Amino acid sequence: MNRRNAGANVWLGYSESANGFPVNPPKYDYEIMQSEQNVGRAMFDELVCYAKEKEGDITIVLLGGRGAQAMYRLINDLSQTVEIDDLLGRLHVFTQDALAPMQMNNGLSFVRDFERLLGAKFFAKIKSFTPMNTETDDLEGELVKYLEKLESLGGIDIFFLGLGPEADAASHLAYIKPNSGAKYTDYAGIIPISSSILEHHINKFKVGGSEISERDETECRAATHILTLGPAAILSARRIVQSIVDASTAPAKRESFRRVVETELSEQADELEKQLDENPGLWIRLHANVKALILPDVLI
Repeated sequence: MNRRNAGANVWLGYSESANGFPVNPPKYDYEIMQSEQNVGRAMFDELVCYAKEKEGDITIVLLGGRGAQAMYRLINDLSQTVEIDDLLGRLHVFTQDALAPMQMNNGLSFVRDFERLLGAKFFAKIKSFTPMNTETDDLEGELVKYLEKLESLGGIDIFFLGLGPEADAASHLAYIKPNSGAKYTDYAGIIPISSSILEHHINKFKVGGSEISERDETECRAATHILTLGPAAILSARRIVQSIVDASTAPAKRESFRRVVETELSEQADELEKQLDENPGLWIRLHANVKALILPDVLI
């Protein structure tokens, strides 16, 4: 595992991931769905179809916040029956980011939100669940353990992604922030927190219906870092399913999405690297196997 500093950011990666940028980035397409429930069903269908095409276990990375809640509720309902038990029994489930330090039982942690949405039976039936450990004095060491487990399982099959708004119509994927120095060799990072990220995080949990105590919010606002998967993890995933369903509550996503779609990627490696660092939402444009699902209000 290679460790690299970019300002105050720490990035971890593997040297064998240094394959360079694609020569001809694929066309980025998206599908407009008419409801959040339709998006959730389409996301679940992507998982089912993938499972039919692959033998053995499947490793997925969960999306936090509003983006996948409809899918999680659908899976929760099906988990109460035996209908998808075979599928669930093949799943290794990982989280993609976390605020730290934070107690794992905090109502503003993704772990608690996943438990609320997916339900106890889901977690009892899947093969494994691996969150990023935020209750530790050694964030870097725990993140390395997380990556080693992910690698030991053969990497990511499906990466469920959203799109987070940033200033000047930029955006973040997972929590790869603008100007954080992330490169295509970086599998994960530890980056200093910003007030805008904290406000965005707390707001989307409140809108999503999470039960949040005053203590939870106080502890969350005291978080100092974000643990996040990096560009190499995104680009190495065999399939990406992206959903953007909350432009009505996060209207800045409209300009951020438009910029992702309309930006002309440079053919010069140095210039492209600058574009990606300034607007990390563009990393998804380099992946050849993306299913992007949006609601009509993203385009307003």
